Amino acid sequence: MGLLTNRAERSEIKPGDHIYTYRAVFTYSHHGIFVGGSKVVHFTPRRDTNSSSESSSDLYDTMSCEIFPDCGFRQPESGVVLSCLDCFLRKGSLYCFEYGVTPSVFLTKVRGGTCTIAASDPAEAVIHRAMYLLQNGFGNYDIFQNNCEDFALYCKTGLLIMDKLGVGRSGQASSAIGAPLAAIMSSPLKLLMPSPVGVATVTAGMYCMSRYATDIGVRSDVIKVAVEDLSVNLGWAGSPEDESDDNNAASGRLMVR
Repeated sequence: MGLLTNRAERSEIKPGDHIYTYRAVFTYSHHGIFVGGSKVVHFTPRRDTNSSSESSSDLYDTMSCEIFPDCGFRQPESGVVLSCLDCFLRKGSLYCFEYGVTPSVFLTKVRGGTCTIAASDPAEAVIHRAMYLLQNGFGNYDIFQNNCEDFALYCKTGLLIMDKLGVGRSGQASSAIGAPLAAIMSSPLKLLMPSPVGVATVTAGMYCMSRYATDIGVRSDVIKVAVEDLSVNLGWAGSPEDESDDNNAASGRLMVR
């Protein structure tokens, strides 16, 4: 992976890697955890089972897969999905999210949602979290506070944001918020800086600093939460203790090749 792109080949990714691909002509990226055997666990908006019309979750649903029988597996009312790599990518390019980057490298990444200063946990812990959440869910999908990148970041680090009113862990979301904020904050400087280059430089600097300040690797409002305690602590539905036997049985039916 280079400085300007995190593009990777399929032969380069390993189980436990956080991967992503761009959708809608690079408008946004979709993230997941590669668990091996050409399988990816990722988080999507839940389908509205009471509606016959297409919902936003259809943007993320897997394609019809004739190779892997378990492709598209999800628990009822859950947004966490197991897909094959082909269905996850949807003919898009493959990128690998970077962990443990230095502040200087982080700031050179113009686009958010590509790296973090936080370190990754071992692959075994990452895969365990992803497979556990496949059986128990990851709460309600929220584009700014609990999205697919937030899911992958949690699986890799076990870190959660304590302040539910603040922005989530997603670098993609913080970029979407940081860019307009930087433009607004720098606009009064036009009176002091007649040069458009000067204003653009200040705006870019504020944008980069806003991304840096919201990264989970430097935030002070994050805590480490065991995946087994996640639903209990946050009150998410879909993972009561009395369903553990059923979930373990379902897990045994999944075919990770």
